[in-house]
Amino acid sequence: MRYLALHALSVYDVDFLIITSPHYHIITLSHHHIKQMTFELQHTDPNSNARAGEITTDHGKIETPIFMPVGTVASVKAVHFKELKDDIKAQIILGNTYHLYLRPGIDILEQAGGLHKFNGWDKPILTDSGGFQVFSLAANRKLNEEGATFRSHIDGSKHLFTPERAVDIQRSIGADIIMAFDECTPGDADYNYAKKSMELTHRWLVRGTKHFDATEPKYGYSQTFFPIVQGCVYPDLRRQSAEFIASQNRDGNAIGGLAVGEPTEKMYEMIEVVNEILPHNKPRYLMGVGTPQNLLEGIERGIDMFDCVMPTRNGRNGMLFTSQGIMNMKNEKWKNDFSPVDEFGTSYVDHAYTKAYLRHLFISKEYLALQIASIHNLAFYLWLMSEARKHIQIGDFVPWKAEMMYRIARRL
Repeated sequence: MRYLALHALSVYDVDFLIITSPHYHIITLSHHHIKQMTFELQHTDPNSNARAGEITTDHGKIETPIFMPVGTVASVKAVHFKELKDDIKAQIILGNTYHLYLRPGIDILEQAGGLHKFNGWDKPILTDSGGFQVFSLAANRKLNEEGATFRSHIDGSKHLFTPERAVDIQRSIGADIIMAFDECTPGDADYNYAKKSMELTHRWLVRGTKHFDATEPKYGYSQTFFPIVQGCVYPDLRRQSAEFIASQNRDGNAIGGLAVGEPTEKMYEMIEVVNEILPHNKPRYLMGVGTPQNLLEGIERGIDMFDCVMPTRNGRNGMLFTSQGIMNMKNEKWKNDFSPVDEFGTSYVDHAYTKAYLRHLFISKEYLALQIASIHNLAFYLWLMSEARKHIQIGDFVPWKAEMMYRIARRL
């Protein structure tokens, strides 16, 4: 199905007008009438800053707190979307702007009708701006006021990302939630570098916001734009950035530049500093975090959304996170353990296979091992989020969290 979106100049008494032809579904949209993402704050924990809420997008609702599996190049590695939806219970996934821009390329995604049509995922998608990937390729990138030039890690070709270009690319990808283009400051950056980096991110944000507001969605559903707080590990910079980001009055806000080498306690401190300032009635997204313990600590401090490659990446290397602790499935101790992979697990793989069999698959380097471990870990992360939400609603999140922190950190 092809979509041709037209800006409506005179049709302000209807939300949209659809004209059907044999070749096109022509959708005429008014920027002023497109339904925006909403966030309902439903419960707050009486003894912490933990919250439970609900985000509504045109591709469905998201119950928070939520973990978002990472689908870097339009797939969550080793996991079918049917498993993501029906077994893991994922409500939203991530796509990576940098990787999708390079492969399959924006032209292909536009021909497909956007990423949802291209990969078959019909629930919400969030795309990062590509900033983290551009800046992690430090040897290949150059930074200036205009944006960042970099060379592709695939073929060495040269490219330029600007705040405006990052918006255009994400419009074409068709993400429900689009992220601002920012510089992800290293966790060990000195104060002067962190300050200059933050100020550049803010200037880029003004440009990105202006361009987002001047452009339209391409596929007949709404998109929203989240700015990102930076400032490294310096409380005054984090406060300054949080105030600037809050002043933009977007539908949600993100905290970036954490879990990039700074001590864990510093990360928690920065979350507290920032969340004192970010508005309570907007979702807060902690980017690229983290371990199960990190997630619970983030929730206690008022974070609503998380993403990280850890459950899939660590899973592919034999590490399983469970409600009883951490297992290394390559260890000799599982060689003749014929009990289920995780007797308390929520996924079908936890009960369909044994620890001994899963260890055998890893030792034999069978691809099925990567699938089982990835599915298990993602299901555990989503279960942990739903349990946290339940205990926020009940009002006993803090004691539940204390017990869980002890259990999930154990080495089995």
